[in-house]
Amino acid sequence: MSHSSQQTALITGASTGIGYELAEVFARDHYNLVLVARSQKKLEKLAGNLERDYGIKTTVITQDLSVADGPQKIHDVLQKQGIEIDVLVNNAGFGNYGMFTETDWKTEAAMIQLNITSLTHLTKLFLPSMLKKGRGKIMNIASTAAFFPGPFMSVYYASKAYVLSFSQALSKELAGSGITVSVLCPGATKTEFSKVANMENARLFDSNLIIFMSAKEVAVQGYKGLMKNKSLVITGLANKLMIQSVRFIPRNLMLNILHWIMSKRIR
Repeated sequence: MSHSSQQTALITGASTGIGYELAEVFARDHYNLVLVARSQKKLEKLAGNLERDYGIKTTVITQDLSVADGPQKIHDVLQKQGIEIDVLVNNAGFGNYGMFTETDWKTEAAMIQLNITSLTHLTKLFLPSMLKKGRGKIMNIASTAAFFPGPFMSVYYASKAYVLSFSQALSKELAGSGITVSVLCPGATKTEFSKVANMENARLFDSNLIIFMSAKEVAVQGYKGLMKNKSLVITGLANKLMIQSVRFIPRNLMLNILHWIMSKRIR
C-alpha cells in the first residue's frame, strides 16, 4: 500500500549512490519526485526511467549545493512552479581524505557548505509549509562517522556529527507537530564516495575488515525507518553493534583504533 497519496519528495544528490536508490524506492511507493544534483544528464535519465516505470511526475533541478545560494534557488524554482514538498531528503554530501595540514581549504569549505549549511538551509526553507499543513517528513543523511572523531577525515566526520545532533534536536522540537525528522546513519556503502574522497587506499575500505552494504540496502532500510517515524536509523546489524560498543571503549583507545583504520594500507 502506498504511503504517498501522490505526495512529493525532494531528494538532493539524487544522481548516484544512496540518493539514486532512494529515488527508486520513493517512486515505487508512488511519490512524485523533485530530483536535485549537479549532473543534468544523469538526473534526466533517472527521471525518465522513473516516470516510465512508475507513472509518477518528476521535476529535475540542476543545482550545486556547495554554493551559498543553492538552497534558495531550489526553493524559488519550486515556488514558481507551485510544487509543495511533503518529504525533504537531504542526501547530498561528500568527503575529503588526508592530513588536515595538507588538504585543500576550498574543498573543505565546499564540504561544510554542502554537508552542513545547505542541509540546514533547505530544512529552514521547506519546514514552514510543512508546519502550515500539519504534516511532513524530513530525512537527513548522516553516517556512522557521526558517532566518532575521524583522523584523516576530521572535517567530514565533524560535519556528520553536526547532522546527527541537529536532526535529533529538531526531531524533539517538532514532536506533536505532525512533522517527523529521521537521521539515516549508514556505514561503509558501495558507492562512489571513496573515489570522490580520494580514500580508496584507506584501511576503512578494505573489504577484509569492513562489511559493505549496497546503496539499495541502505536506501530501503532508511525509507522503512522514515515511514515508521524513527528519529534514528542505523543501517546493518554490524554498524549498530559497533556504535553500541563505543560506550565501553576508552576515548584514547578508540582514537588509536580509528587512526589505524583510517590510515592508508601498506602495500
